[in-house]
Amino acid sequence: MGLFDNGFKLGTGLAIGIGAMVLAPVVIPVIAAVAKPLVKAGIKGGYMLFAKTQEMLAETREVMEDLAAEAKAELAEEHQVINPVAASAGEMTGDAS
Repeated sequence: MGLFDNGFKLGTGLAIGIGAMVLAPVVIPVIAAVAKPLVKAGIKGGYMLFAKTQEMLAETREVMEDLAAEAKAELAEEHQVINPVAASAGEMTGDAS
């Protein structure tokens, strides 16, 4: 019988299992009392991190939109500066664009 060749391992496993069953009603409430505040603090920290990340992303989006608007305005200004020069040059050469 190969299953029961090593009685030490089988006996140790049974002893650990029985000990866990006996101690579980005492140990589980203690662990729960300690773990609950830790889990709650972790959830609060995660929520704060999430809120801060959303705020940072909103600020980044706003800055990027401002930069894009400035670039668009600069391009429009450059286009206005270039067009009158091109239009007057066309008039001088006789092109009717």
